[in-house]
Amino acid sequence: MNKNEKNDEIESLKQDFADANNALLVGFSGLTVGKDTELRAELRKNNLKYKVVKNTLARIASEGTPVEALKDQFVGATAITISSTDPVTMAKVLSKFAKENAKFVFKAGMVEGRVIDIKDIENIASLPSKEELVSKVMFLINCNAQRLATALNGTMRNLAVVLGQMVEKQGGGQES
Repeated sequence: MNKNEKNDEIESLKQDFADANNALLVGFSGLTVGKDTELRAELRKNNLKYKVVKNTLARIASEGTPVEALKDQFVGATAITISSTDPVTMAKVLSKFAKENAKFVFKAGMVEGRVIDIKDIENIASLPSKEELVSKVMFLINCNAQRLATALNGTMRNLAVVLGQMVEKQGGGQES
């Protein structure tokens, strides 16, 4: 790389790092091209950015960005996965891939701007996704609305029964 290409790469990384609320650094030494392509396809499908980085350029680009807290971890063969919105999906995809590929290892992580322990990645991966949480909340809201409708309907039905009985009682009394 010449100096202009390095500067362009630093600017590109700086832009990616500036937008990163969530990032996971991984080591991939010994990973085959086929497996790397498979991982990239899965990440792209989930709207996640994945980039193999030159450590020196990544350290320079990280300055003044949320990723700066991870800059000491840019050693060896390093790639970074970035998500601006969903750390759970990112952790799930990478954890699944890491279980299937022993040469793929986690180096460091950041979630919502905070550095996390590597062991916490599994905990994050076990959380329900954003869509699942929204679905559960909507179910709970709908469930309570159904209960309210049933209760109101029961009250109205009981009122109608009582009124019907009163009419029968009064109607029966008038016939005598």
